[in-house]
Amino acid sequence: MTHSDPLLLTPGPLTTSAAVKAAMQHDWGSRDHEFIAMNQRVCEQLVDLAHATSEHVCVPIQGSGTFAIEATLGTLIPRTSKTLILVNGAYGRRMAKILSYHGRKQEILETAEDVPVSASAVDARLRADADIGYVLAVHCETTSGILNPISDIAAIVSKHARHFIIDAMSAFGALELDARHVRFDALVASSNKCLEGVPGLGFAIMRETLLADSAGNAPALSLDLHDQWRAMQGNGQWRFTPPTHVLAALDQALNEHREEGGVAGRHARYAHNCRILIDGMRELGFETLLSDAVQAPIIVTFRMPSDPRFDFQAFYDRLAAQGFVIYPGKLTVAPSFRIGCIGHLNAHDMRAALRCIGSTLKELGLEQCGASSQQVVNL
Repeated sequence: MTHSDPLLLTPGPLTTSAAVKAAMQHDWGSRDHEFIAMNQRVCEQLVDLAHATSEHVCVPIQGSGTFAIEATLGTLIPRTSKTLILVNGAYGRRMAKILSYHGRKQEILETAEDVPVSASAVDARLRADADIGYVLAVHCETTSGILNPISDIAAIVSKHARHFIIDAMSAFGALELDARHVRFDALVASSNKCLEGVPGLGFAIMRETLLADSAGNAPALSLDLHDQWRAMQGNGQWRFTPPTHVLAALDQALNEHREEGGVAGRHARYAHNCRILIDGMRELGFETLLSDAVQAPIIVTFRMPSDPRFDFQAFYDRLAAQGFVIYPGKLTVAPSFRIGCIGHLNAHDMRAALRCIGSTLKELGLEQCGASSQQVVNL
């Protein structure tokens, strides 16, 4: 860590390795065969991570994860179809907003931000409404860090013979999602998050037969993944200027992901980071929003302390000045803030962050945090 490179304990952008940064120090011609080969290699590796090579293809697109989500929804969902959106946070609501922009028919099945989506409720809704053709769900809802029961939901959707699209933005690469056991029509993620690349590239792993039938659905040329797929099938090239440096960084990040042990290895490090963080913050008196049973090892939401002397902006600024960047809360159910467990971080980094938080609390004159009477301890 240097003064100019703080540790990002956030949901993204994230701290990246030196080798991932170094991969962006080369200029690539977008029509050169080396870049085309790299693009193909990255797409193949992403499909492999989902164990989806038999039925799915990967289509990349420029932009953040939201660009990829909007492109996927617009490309795959016919204009006459009705969609059920499973919502327990901001990113489920964002998918609803996208479909509203597109003028697509939708229904929302919503639970509280600290309650997982109910597979049985999905079952009941699909049984009651034969017009619903698509179901949308978020694997790990970054609003709270909650883990939704994607496997159970997928089984229900498959039983009713509907299409299933997963926002796996904060899960892909660290939480197992195996197409051989979890049936999905599209999975959407991005180059940063658990893959530990840099922002700027999204992708969808899509069922090829469904994608092949999606011509004419997309409401925008730049977000038409069918057209992007057809172009890449023809010459291996992007239709419009690709994010060459971002792709090179992702290529290196995927090498590091594989060397760490793939999804299982990445999950193990994040889970260890998460356990250190939660245990340490609870020792300091902070309360987690979620129970451990539904907490994904991605990002943890902490309730704001009730002590009126706690000022989040002062807390945030003092941590940032010492090289640790956290994240404001995004909840409607409770005032909160979030600390991430992902990115190029390890146990040493998490313990260092906790020591900094402990000393910052003392500087702010806080004896306790949350509703508990636990005292601030030395770490």
